[in-house]
Amino acid sequence: MDRKTILLVCVYLLLLFGSSVSSTGYFRVQRKFAGKGRSMTDLKFHDSRRHGRMLGAVDLPLGGIGLPSEAGLYFAEIRLGTPSKKYYVQVDTGSDILWVNCIQCKQCPKKSDLELTLYDPNDSKSGKLITCDQPFCSSQYDNQIPNCTPDVLCQYIVQYGDGSSTAGYYVKDVLKYNQGLGNLQTGEANASVIFGCGAQQSGDLGTSGEAVDGILGFGQSNSSVISQLASAGKVKKVFAHCLDSVNGGGIFAIGNIVRPKVKTTPIIPNQQHYNVIMKAIEVGGTVLRLPTEVFDTGDRSGTIIDSGTTLAYLPDSVFTPLINMIMSYQRAINFHAVQEFQCFKFTGSVDDGFPSITLHFDGGLSLTVYPHEYFFQIGDDAWCIGWQNSGMQSKDGKDVTLLGDLVLSNKLVVYDLENQTIGWTDYNCSSSVRVQDEKTGSVYNIGAHDVSTASSLEIWRFHVILFLVVALLNLIY
Repeated sequence: MDRKTILLVCVYLLLLFGSSVSSTGYFRVQRKFAGKGRSMTDLKFHDSRRHGRMLGAVDLPLGGIGLPSEAGLYFAEIRLGTPSKKYYVQVDTGSDILWVNCIQCKQCPKKSDLELTLYDPNDSKSGKLITCDQPFCSSQYDNQIPNCTPDVLCQYIVQYGDGSSTAGYYVKDVLKYNQGLGNLQTGEANASVIFGCGAQQSGDLGTSGEAVDGILGFGQSNSSVISQLASAGKVKKVFAHCLDSVNGGGIFAIGNIVRPKVKTTPIIPNQQHYNVIMKAIEVGGTVLRLPTEVFDTGDRSGTIIDSGTTLAYLPDSVFTPLINMIMSYQRAINFHAVQEFQCFKFTGSVDDGFPSITLHFDGGLSLTVYPHEYFFQIGDDAWCIGWQNSGMQSKDGKDVTLLGDLVLSNKLVVYDLENQTIGWTDYNCSSSVRVQDEKTGSVYNIGAHDVSTASSLEIWRFHVILFLVVALLNLIY
């Protein structure tokens, strides 16, 4: 048996045996496909697909772990119709509408790691079709629907940047969720919402194996579920997430967060996503000297905040000096490319050997990212850089600044759509937040959740680390 085989066997045995607001409510949210091993290429592939798709207090128990695989790809178990049926939908802060695959769908996934369900409006006593002459439909098309008659269904189609698409028609039905009753107790609540019934999917949305029933968008438009719930007086138009990279899971709540308080920065108006203005970047106490146009928002979109993206992307004019400044703290380090990531060996604590990075935003809000957050460990004394060059990753070479879970983990991030602000603070995401009922004034605790099983996390960790060990060995030998 050669040295490589012996080492792989040892790694296998070690990993196998040694690892160990008017109302409140929740949907169960879990990390998507937690038991699957993912290669490092998949990190960027997920983000690439993700970016192409961008267009009372509700408590969503949050699953997931802090390793950089598919962080942000969370799915929620929701219930629709009368009698209600379960659907698994991807939670997405970068899109707007809720849609699920419909009974008429000819190209929808047939198999998945999840139990897929096709929505049938005829099977629901509360299901209603939305026609083109109804106000909701006209608002989606700016009151311009040619050849509209009362018997024509209101159609929707979304073409994503990765070439995939979803098309179908709108329906209205009952969405059921769990309502907070105080002391972390819940009861059932419901609301009528309008959502898409997907009749045709293409591209990645039509593939099996890693499929879900649809997407639950948390965007800003009036068609999003949070906007509809707020219009119905069910919730305040505010939501927050806290992603726990230490213990896994975290907090996802809808409603007026009263504790902890967060400092905020304005959302740039008339943008499709949650965009803010970054003013400066500080590395280990030294402010980077960057071109003045880097943070100019004249024709730019500013900085996108998106929990559905795994990594953090910076323009080349920011990325290069940032990485040079970080690595100047350890000039003797040699880099190796591992699945398109720059990785290196380092003994000791990265927090002691490298600088913290502080991003400064309009309004005095800052965000500090520690070395153990912007590096990720792939083995004993082996680390990779999580910051990415957006110009190199983009097919069209477009420079964007986008902050994903790499920098948002271990922080409570609050999206206040009523006041058009975003804020955050360092926070223990395994604890709880306090959310106020706008009608009664009562304050409820929304606790952290981690619905991923320990066994699935260990299986996932085994596959990922074993894959990386193989990649590193191929470089060494």
